[in-house]
Amino acid sequence: MFIFIIFCKKQTRKGRNAQFTLSYRRVGFFLDVPYPENYHPFVFMEISTLTSLDSEQLRAAMRGWSAGVTVVAATHEGQTHGMTVNSFTSISLDPAMITISLQGSTRTHEIVSKSRAFGLTILSKEQAAISDLFAGRTPEVTDRFAGVQTETLVTGSPFLVGGIAFLDCRVIQTFDAGMNTLFISEVVAAKEGKAADPLIYHNRKYWSLSNIK
Repeated sequence: MFIFIIFCKKQTRKGRNAQFTLSYRRVGFFLDVPYPENYHPFVFMEISTLTSLDSEQLRAAMRGWSAGVTVVAATHEGQTHGMTVNSFTSISLDPAMITISLQGSTRTHEIVSKSRAFGLTILSKEQAAISDLFAGRTPEVTDRFAGVQTETLVTGSPFLVGGIAFLDCRVIQTFDAGMNTLFISEVVAAKEGKAADPLIYHNRKYWSLSNIK
Protein backbone atom coordinates (compact mmCIF):
# COMPACT_ATOMS: atom_id res chain seq x y z
CA MET A 1 0.00 0.00 0.00
CA PHE A 2 1.23 3.52 -0.72
CA ILE A 3 0.01 7.09 -0.45
CA PHE A 4 0.82 9.99 -2.71
CA ILE A 5 -0.47 13.53 -3.01
CA ILE A 6 -1.75 15.17 -6.18
CA PHE A 7 -2.42 18.89 -6.19
CA CYS A 8 -5.63 19.51 -8.15
CA LYS A 9 -6.35 23.00 -9.37
CA LYS A 10 -9.57 24.43 -7.98
CA GLN A 11 -12.08 25.35 -10.67
CA THR A 12 -15.59 26.74 -10.46
CA ARG A 13 -18.75 26.18 -12.44
CA LYS A 14 -21.53 28.67 -11.80
CA GLY A 15 -19.93 29.49 -8.46
CA ARG A 16 -19.54 25.84 -7.43
CA ASN A 17 -16.40 23.86 -6.89
CA ALA A 18 -15.71 21.40 -9.68
CA GLN A 19 -16.27 17.76 -8.83
CA PHE A 20 -13.22 15.56 -8.31
CA THR A 21 -13.50 12.08 -9.81
CA LEU A 22 -11.50 8.94 -9.15
CA SER A 23 -11.28 5.34 -10.18
CA TYR A 24 -13.36 2.90 -8.16
CA ARG A 25 -10.15 0.98 -7.48
CA ARG A 26 -8.86 3.82 -5.34
CA VAL A 27 -10.18 5.79 -2.43
CA GLY A 28 -9.42 9.44 -1.87
CA PHE A 29 -9.63 11.96 0.91
CA PHE A 30 -8.53 15.53 1.64
CA LEU A 31 -5.67 16.32 4.01
CA ASP A 32 -5.46 19.37 6.22
CA VAL A 33 -1.97 20.36 5.09
CA PRO A 34 -0.53 23.55 3.54
CA TYR A 35 -0.91 23.65 -0.21
CA PRO A 36 -0.46 26.23 -2.99
CA GLU A 37 -3.12 28.87 -3.46
CA ASN A 38 -6.01 27.79 -5.73
CA TYR A 39 -4.93 24.18 -5.42
CA HIS A 40 -6.38 21.36 -3.35
CA PRO A 41 -4.42 18.26 -2.33
CA PHE A 42 -6.17 15.02 -3.14
CA VAL A 43 -4.74 11.85 -1.71
CA PHE A 44 -5.12 8.49 -3.38
CA MET A 45 -4.57 5.29 -1.45
CA GLU A 46 -4.25 2.06 -3.37
CA ILE A 47 -6.38 -0.71 -1.89
CA SER A 48 -5.85 -4.44 -1.91
CA THR A 49 -7.63 -6.83 -4.26
CA LEU A 50 -11.27 -7.37 -3.38
CA THR A 51 -12.20 -10.66 -1.77
CA SER A 52 -14.60 -12.94 -3.63
CA LEU A 53 -17.61 -13.33 -1.34
CA ASP A 54 -20.14 -15.79 -2.69
CA SER A 55 -22.83 -13.80 -4.55
CA GLU A 56 -25.64 -15.81 -2.94
CA GLN A 57 -24.43 -14.80 0.51
CA LEU A 58 -24.61 -11.15 -0.42
CA ARG A 59 -27.99 -11.60 -2.09
CA ALA A 60 -29.37 -13.27 1.05
CA ALA A 61 -28.04 -10.48 3.28
CA MET A 62 -29.46 -7.77 1.02
CA ARG A 63 -32.96 -9.19 1.44
CA GLY A 64 -32.96 -7.35 4.75
CA TRP A 65 -32.66 -4.04 2.93
CA SER A 66 -35.81 -2.19 1.87
CA ALA A 67 -35.78 0.25 -1.04
CA GLY A 68 -38.06 2.26 -3.25
CA VAL A 69 -38.54 1.18 -6.85
CA THR A 70 -37.78 3.21 -9.96
CA VAL A 71 -37.79 2.77 -13.71
CA VAL A 72 -34.82 4.17 -15.63
CA ALA A 73 -35.47 4.84 -19.31
CA ALA A 74 -33.50 6.36 -22.17
CA THR A 75 -33.79 7.07 -25.88
CA HIS A 76 -31.07 7.08 -28.54
CA GLU A 77 -31.41 7.26 -32.32
CA GLY A 78 -35.01 6.06 -32.28
CA GLN A 79 -34.44 3.26 -29.78
CA THR A 80 -36.13 3.49 -26.38
CA HIS A 81 -35.65 1.08 -23.51
CA GLY A 82 -36.04 1.01 -19.76
CA MET A 83 -35.61 -1.23 -16.76
CA THR A 84 -36.61 -1.46 -13.12
CA VAL A 85 -33.89 -0.14 -10.82
CA ASN A 86 -33.63 0.20 -7.06
CA SER A 87 -29.88 0.88 -6.85
CA PHE A 88 -30.41 4.64 -6.91
CA THR A 89 -29.51 7.41 -4.49
CA SER A 90 -29.18 11.17 -4.25
CA ILE A 91 -25.54 12.17 -3.71
CA SER A 92 -25.68 15.99 -3.79
CA LEU A 93 -28.27 18.75 -3.57
CA ASP A 94 -25.98 21.52 -4.82
CA PRO A 95 -25.20 20.75 -7.54
CA ALA A 96 -28.13 18.37 -7.95
CA MET A 97 -26.64 14.92 -8.55
CA ILE A 98 -27.76 11.31 -8.26
CA THR A 99 -26.21 7.96 -9.04
CA ILE A 100 -27.71 4.79 -10.47
CA SER A 101 -26.19 1.37 -11.07
CA LEU A 102 -26.96 -0.61 -14.23
CA GLN A 103 -25.78 -4.09 -15.18
CA GLY A 104 -23.40 -3.84 -18.10
CA SER A 105 -25.12 -6.52 -20.21
CA THR A 106 -28.53 -4.79 -20.34
CA ARG A 107 -30.02 -2.82 -23.24
CA THR A 108 -30.80 0.06 -20.92
CA HIS A 109 -27.11 0.27 -20.00
CA GLU A 110 -26.23 0.41 -23.69
CA ILE A 111 -28.72 3.17 -24.50
CA VAL A 112 -27.91 5.27 -21.43
CA SER A 113 -24.21 4.97 -22.27
CA LYS A 114 -24.85 6.23 -25.81
CA SER A 115 -27.40 8.93 -25.04
CA ARG A 116 -25.65 10.16 -21.86
CA ALA A 117 -29.11 10.94 -20.48
CA PHE A 118 -31.98 9.13 -18.80
CA GLY A 119 -35.30 9.66 -17.10
CA LEU A 120 -35.95 8.18 -13.68
CA THR A 121 -39.52 7.57 -12.53
CA ILE A 122 -40.14 6.82 -8.85
CA LEU A 123 -43.02 4.33 -8.84
CA SER A 124 -46.16 4.52 -6.72
CA LYS A 125 -47.58 1.52 -4.86
CA GLU A 126 -50.19 1.13 -7.63
CA GLN A 127 -47.43 0.44 -10.18
CA ALA A 128 -46.24 -3.01 -9.09
CA ALA A 129 -47.27 -4.42 -12.49
CA ILE A 130 -45.20 -1.71 -14.21
CA SER A 131 -42.22 -2.68 -12.05
CA ASP A 132 -42.61 -6.34 -13.07
CA LEU A 133 -42.93 -5.35 -16.72
CA PHE A 134 -39.72 -3.32 -16.76
CA ALA A 135 -37.93 -5.96 -14.68
CA GLY A 136 -38.46 -8.40 -17.57
CA ARG A 137 -40.84 -10.68 -15.68
CA THR A 138 -43.15 -10.81 -18.69
CA PRO A 139 -40.70 -12.13 -21.31
CA GLU A 140 -43.39 -12.42 -23.96
CA VAL A 141 -43.56 -8.59 -24.06
CA THR A 142 -40.91 -7.33 -26.48
CA ASP A 143 -41.83 -3.62 -26.31
CA ARG A 144 -42.10 -2.59 -22.69
CA PHE A 145 -43.48 0.82 -23.63
CA ALA A 146 -46.40 -0.54 -25.66
CA GLY A 147 -49.57 0.79 -24.06
CA VAL A 148 -47.63 2.67 -21.36
CA GLN A 149 -48.29 6.41 -21.21
CA THR A 150 -45.11 8.51 -21.08
CA GLU A 151 -44.03 12.13 -20.95
CA THR A 152 -40.74 14.04 -21.24
CA LEU A 153 -39.11 17.05 -19.62
CA VAL A 154 -35.76 18.42 -20.89
CA THR A 155 -33.53 15.67 -22.32
CA GLY A 156 -36.27 13.80 -24.19
CA SER A 157 -35.90 10.75 -21.95
CA PRO A 158 -39.27 9.14 -21.19
CA PHE A 159 -41.07 9.06 -17.84
CA LEU A 160 -43.94 6.80 -16.86
CA VAL A 161 -47.16 8.64 -16.15
CA GLY A 162 -48.52 7.72 -12.73
CA GLY A 163 -45.17 7.87 -10.93
CA ILE A 164 -44.79 9.95 -7.79
CA ALA A 165 -41.68 11.84 -8.96
CA PHE A 166 -39.57 12.31 -12.09
CA LEU A 167 -35.85 13.13 -12.40
CA ASP A 168 -34.41 14.10 -15.78
CA CYS A 169 -30.68 13.41 -15.78
CA ARG A 170 -27.53 13.87 -17.82
CA VAL A 171 -24.59 11.54 -17.22
CA ILE A 172 -21.42 13.36 -16.16
CA GLN A 173 -19.19 10.46 -15.07
CA THR A 174 -19.19 6.67 -15.10
CA PHE A 175 -17.30 4.09 -13.04
CA ASP A 176 -17.01 0.37 -13.74
CA ALA A 177 -17.86 -1.61 -10.61
CA GLY A 178 -17.77 -5.35 -11.09
CA MET A 179 -20.61 -6.46 -13.35
CA ASN A 180 -22.24 -3.01 -13.14
CA THR A 181 -21.58 0.59 -14.07
CA LEU A 182 -22.20 3.54 -11.76
CA PHE A 183 -23.66 6.53 -13.62
CA ILE A 184 -22.97 9.78 -11.76
CA SER A 185 -25.54 12.17 -13.18
CA GLU A 186 -26.68 15.77 -12.97
CA VAL A 187 -30.40 16.28 -12.42
CA VAL A 188 -31.40 18.91 -14.99
CA ALA A 189 -35.12 18.84 -14.20
CA ALA A 190 -37.32 17.40 -11.46
CA LYS A 191 -41.09 17.17 -11.19
CA GLU A 192 -43.51 15.86 -8.61
CA GLY A 193 -46.10 13.45 -9.91
CA LYS A 194 -49.05 11.63 -8.42
CA ALA A 195 -49.73 12.14 -4.72
CA ALA A 196 -49.44 8.53 -3.59
CA ASP A 197 -47.36 6.23 -1.42
CA PRO A 198 -44.20 4.80 -2.96
CA LEU A 199 -43.76 1.21 -4.05
CA ILE A 200 -41.36 -0.58 -1.67
CA TYR A 201 -39.35 -3.73 -2.40
CA HIS A 202 -38.28 -5.92 0.51
CA ASN A 203 -37.32 -9.60 0.69
CA ARG A 204 -38.47 -10.34 -2.87
CA LYS A 205 -41.91 -8.84 -2.33
CA TYR A 206 -43.64 -5.49 -2.83
CA TRP A 207 -44.78 -3.55 0.22
CA SER A 208 -46.46 -0.25 0.99
CA LEU A 209 -45.62 2.21 3.76
CA SER A 210 -47.36 2.44 7.10
CA ASN A 211 -46.74 4.81 9.98
CA ILE A 212 -45.31 3.38 13.20
CA LYS A 213 -46.33 6.40 15.31
